[in-house]
Amino acid sequence: MAFSKILPELLGEILQYFRQDYRILYSCILVNRLWCNSAIPLLWENPFSFMRPKNLHFIEIYLYDLNDDEKTKLIEYGMDKNLFPSNTLFKYSSFIKHLNIHKISKSIEDWDRTLATKNFRKSNFTKLICRSLIQLFIENVVNLHSLHVSYGSFDDIFELILQNSNFIGNIKNFKLGHLEMSVSTIKLLTFLSSNCNSISSLSYQCYNNYEHQQMMGLSQIIKSQKNLRKILFRSPLNQSLLSLKNSNCSNTLNTIIFYDIEFKNIIILNEVFNQLNVLESIHIIYCKYLDTKFVQQIININKPFKLKSLFLHEVSQFEPYDLLLQHFGCYLENFESNVDNDPQLLQLFKSVTKYCRKIKSLYLHLLWDYRNINLVFNLIENIKQSLNYLSIDLCFVSYMINDFHSIILQNLGQILPFKLEYLNLCLAINEIDLEIFLKNSQNTFIKELSIKNESHDLYVTIYPCIKEYIMKKKKVKYLTISDKFNVIWFSSKDIEEFRLYDIQILKYSYMIIFDLLYKGDLSMLLW
Repeated sequence: MAFSKILPELLGEILQYFRQDYRILYSCILVNRLWCNSAIPLLWENPFSFMRPKNLHFIEIYLYDLNDDEKTKLIEYGMDKNLFPSNTLFKYSSFIKHLNIHKISKSIEDWDRTLATKNFRKSNFTKLICRSLIQLFIENVVNLHSLHVSYGSFDDIFELILQNSNFIGNIKNFKLGHLEMSVSTIKLLTFLSSNCNSISSLSYQCYNNYEHQQMMGLSQIIKSQKNLRKILFRSPLNQSLLSLKNSNCSNTLNTIIFYDIEFKNIIILNEVFNQLNVLESIHIIYCKYLDTKFVQQIININKPFKLKSLFLHEVSQFEPYDLLLQHFGCYLENFESNVDNDPQLLQLFKSVTKYCRKIKSLYLHLLWDYRNINLVFNLIENIKQSLNYLSIDLCFVSYMINDFHSIILQNLGQILPFKLEYLNLCLAINEIDLEIFLKNSQNTFIKELSIKNESHDLYVTIYPCIKEYIMKKKKVKYLTISDKFNVIWFSSKDIEEFRLYDIQILKYSYMIIFDLLYKGDLSMLLW
């Protein structure tokens, strides 16, 4: 009896580890009633984040909870009354924890298109449903966990939320994207700065200096927070950085992410960072104008912290990056770069190989010149003890340079570590090279293998090789294969056969870099 009482609690704690793995959660709801009751709330915390146009009919399930007047309004707008479910097993609207207003609006638009109705749809139909759903969430949710607002004007939604301030009074994550400034937007920012001090993750972007009101509102939010742990800057930097000076979060902030920032003329790092008492790591993602003066500021900061991520598209000067890696390279865990014959970039790549031994996530674009491919192999060999996620993308390399693609496949397998969480290969692949790769990598277990074949040869057949070395060897848990022609590689029979070997076939994702971020330390970029 005691075990039966504690089991639901234990199961709930266990399933928390899989809250972002929807494949596992879907399997859990099929086990029994207890497992279903534990998994359903996790699946419906944030359904708009992973649903795609083909399976947006979950929106109709929400509509069941609307009152009769709201349903009548939707029918008057041309909605088929048969779309309202006759019954539901759960009150799904009570499980929502993450609210991304733009995604909800976009999902409703996409869902409306899938209905393929011939009836004329008035222009504010989407807005009506969006408002109805927000109202439904407000009525059924005591506290929201995450709020994301961006891309558009949502004055009526903001006013509705502010009329029910308890809904957002205890949010933990707040993300503000590029948004039209209005009286309602200013009210929202003012409310959060005055009434919500529970934010632990803050992310925002502000592209123009003239958006003064938005920057002032965000500065007030930063200063007011007592539990802020992570912050992502994507805006003119000086004013927002100064908000951290003498702020309430000086004893809580441990992670700073600089995303798409221009570091030119930034001279205030010392006075700000030296007041942050528990700062653990910084992440530099696609930033520009990283010069020696800026790097020297970072090095001269007295407080200890680590550079954990460095993602680059270009390198204008080698020296600042080399100085940065000499000082922080031993901590670097996430690295992304182009690999080309640009002298500055090649020097940087050598520095990464020399100073960085703990890289877990490595994402490489290989461009045009294969003479330096050994730099890639040397780096992978150097970090194989720590490497978990690897993506090699040659989609910008002409498929006519077949030697380049072949060299990668023929040499990569023998330098991989014993286990990889994730491997993505975007190459022009033929049967012989793939067989060599799979033979050489037989000692490596790859939890998720993603292959995009860039070959223009319509007659390339890699399925027998896949079946022989992946299916029968059981060295992969999840498998994804795609090509330039969007050919359906696997029939239903093939998928079932792989399932017998405990291998699941997935659809190819083009958001590889975000997969790596999500699985690594930068998941706050995605919520």
